Amino acid sequence: MDFVHDQLATGKKLRVLTVVDTFSRYVPVLDPRHSYRGEDVVETLERVCRQVGYPNTIRVDQGTEFVSRDLDLWAYAKGVTLDFSRSGKPTDNAFIEAFNGRFRAECLNQHWLFLTLADAREKMEDWRRDYNEVRPHGAIVNKVPISLMNSGRATSPPP
Repeated sequence: MDFVHDQLATGKKLRVLTVVDTFSRYVPVLDPRHSYRGEDVVETLERVCRQVGYPNTIRVDQGTEFVSRDLDLWAYAKGVTLDFSRSGKPTDNAFIEAFNGRFRAECLNQHWLFLTLADAREKMEDWRRDYNEVRPHGAIVNKVPISLMNSGRATSPPP
């Protein structure tokens, strides 16, 4: 999991929490907000994990939202290991960095004008559903990520 930064047409900043399962390539959430704190990360993770299940491990960088008491307590209570990359070493979490580059090129740069936070959420959710349910991925034998999920759902869970 990581963050991508962008902005609205008004210049107001956006931070997008990106979460990707490295096995299935499934993206359970792209969550844009104006700002993020550790408790916001926990809120988003709890909402998503109730739908798709709790992971064994989450790989994160040393950002203040991830190195927080709130996230640490949540992970401990849920039996989730937080795997921190070394400071200044984005290659420790190369998969999310590559995903974020793809997300930027295929979604954020294609929709360079987000009018409101709701508009950004809608466009990002459309891209996420296409990524999960329509587009085959070579890394998973040209399957769509949703096909590797154990939940039995036919579509991605709602945002």
